[in-house]
Amino acid sequence: MAGKEKNDRPGESIGEGIGSAYRKAGPYIDASWQLAGAVGLGTLLGWWLDKKLGTGPWLLVGGSLVGIGIGFFMFFRIITTLGKGPK
Repeated sequence: MAGKEKNDRPGESIGEGIGSAYRKAGPYIDASWQLAGAVGLGTLLGWWLDKKLGTGPWLLVGGSLVGIGIGFFMFFRIITTLGKGPK
């Protein structure tokens, strides 16, 4: 049948299934955005300080490394708390 999509879950429409999937994926998407944001913010801050102070690429590299460290710390903290359900 053209235009009809089959849903494997009885009592749930196609839109509800997609919404449920996005709600379940939300914390993981949030964790990945925090990782990317921390790396980007550290890199931009290092680049800006390099331009301001004229120190070459060193603050850019340092800001990137600090951003990577903070980003992975936040990422793994969120991921490990997701695995622990409510007690």
